[in-house]
Amino acid sequence: MHRLYCPSQNISDNKIIIDNKDQVHHAKNVLRLQVNEEVVIFDDKGNEYRSVLDKLSPKSMIFKVKDKKNFILNPSKIKITVACAIPKDSRMDEIIDKLTQLGAQRIIPLETERVIVKLDKHKKILRQERWKKIALNASLQSQRNTLPILEPIKKIGQLLSDSGSFDLKLIPTLTGERKPLKEILKESKSKNILVIIGPEGDFTSGELDSAKKAGCIPVSLGDLVLRVETAAVAVVSFIRLYYENC
Repeated sequence: MHRLYCPSQNISDNKIIIDNKDQVHHAKNVLRLQVNEEVVIFDDKGNEYRSVLDKLSPKSMIFKVKDKKNFILNPSKIKITVACAIPKDSRMDEIIDKLTQLGAQRIIPLETERVIVKLDKHKKILRQERWKKIALNASLQSQRNTLPILEPIKKIGQLLSDSGSFDLKLIPTLTGERKPLKEILKESKSKNILVIIGPEGDFTSGELDSAKKAGCIPVSLGDLVLRVETAAVAVVSFIRLYYENC
């Protein structure tokens, strides 16, 4: 059954209106939805609606709700936030896509001293819009019941200042004293985890010192030097598999 997304503000008790032009185009021209066809729609509050297409126009779709379920995140499950240094080219697109599929709750594009990509205010807005579309498409593909929270680009200092709410803060690095990721997870019963992925060239010594002072634990991901996008996917995959099997 096809899945669509609709913000909760466009949903009433028994009616859903989708007026996002990209979704309307996709439903009409790619999925080729027909009136009276049944779909599943999810919103930004963890709700899922089994619905039937009632009206289809060039600019909107109206659905009748047949059934509603709520998928509020179980407090016993882990919540993973990934703050990832922005790599060159369009590799951040791939990171957003893969982290969404892997169930990351929050994704924070990160500026560090060694990040090469420097975006002005206008380009940041454009990138944010593109990343939100990628996250939406990845959520639909992976059948998530919630969208990841995609935060605006942050500098590492701001991230560390705002990191007090996390139970466990991990910072993979190539230098200094580090612990294996598995050892840290074995010792911890944390459910709200922050992972900070550095740029090509790693963090500066000053950034690592600041991270340690903020409570971040330096970890090793093994003997190989991973690219930014590989490290982000590897860490989240390992954490999810570890908690699901322990």
